[in-house]
Amino acid sequence: MPHHIVLIPGDGIGPEVCAATKRVLAATSVHIAWEEQPAGIAALEAGFDDALPEVTIEAVKRTKIALKGPTNTPKGAGHVSANVRLRKALDLYASVRPVKSIAGIKTRYDNVDLVVFRENTEGLYAGIENEISKNVIVSIKVVTEAASLRIARSAFEYARKHGRKKVTAVHKANILKKGDGLFLNCARRVAEEYPEVGFDDAIIDACCMRLVKDPTEFDVLLMENLYGDIISDLCSGLVGGLGVVPGANVGDDAAVFEAVHGTAPDIAGKGLANPTALMKSAVLMLAHIGELSASERLEVALNRVLEQGEARTGDLGGQATTDDFADAVIAALS
Repeated sequence: MPHHIVLIPGDGIGPEVCAATKRVLAATSVHIAWEEQPAGIAALEAGFDDALPEVTIEAVKRTKIALKGPTNTPKGAGHVSANVRLRKALDLYASVRPVKSIAGIKTRYDNVDLVVFRENTEGLYAGIENEISKNVIVSIKVVTEAASLRIARSAFEYARKHGRKKVTAVHKANILKKGDGLFLNCARRVAEEYPEVGFDDAIIDACCMRLVKDPTEFDVLLMENLYGDIISDLCSGLVGGLGVVPGANVGDDAAVFEAVHGTAPDIAGKGLANPTALMKSAVLMLAHIGELSASERLEVALNRVLEQGEARTGDLGGQATTDDFADAVIAALS
């Protein structure tokens, strides 16, 4: 039986990196029945009056899994980010971003191997804002016990399953004593359920400094929404940027695997896009659907191509096209 998976090509370079990733997945011999659905500006151009059509949401609810390219949010038209809405509509409460050094991609850091767990549904991204007087805006940060406990438990379960040594809760509870204090206390309570996994905490600003000094001291980083948005991008920069790291948004009933970089409209349609991030997201997706052998094979093939450097795209200092890179990965799979 095939795996039924929704494909959301998105905008800009999204369709190109999605097409390349589909070719590579086909080469793994995993049988996938794709259902393509729109989101972002592409949805509006297709005639929908919404950047995230209900048909797309319903498709992912039905299949419970999607692979997604980057999307744009229309400016000044009252549209909410398709990414944010998709996470809320499907209750994808855990953003999981593995960040690992890649042989052949030289950065300032070596041996980085950490995972960012970001709570996806509340915090400041709950979007509750009020103008209490002229030119005075109050933005409300939402922190609940239920959401804090489940993201903490998700991080510790991941650590246990993957043999990770430690979970670090990142917070600002020294200032935000109630909101971040609740988040930290929930993490501490969950930590007691996992005595085999180490636990500590770090204040967000100190954590940023420590990551820049020596990212190898961290393993699994657990945090609320805004901190996770910032820290996950910072960590991506440690290993080469957003173009080489995967992303997963996971809930109890569905999961969306996506490239976390932008749509790069300046190179869209030119065959220059780097599909690494989406292919690495596909590695996570294969593992999620139980295709562990294919997931491992694809990860090894990707890393081999990146290490050899003969098929690097322009952002990594090479001259390969999107299709050249996909061809190299397919060759490495065989």
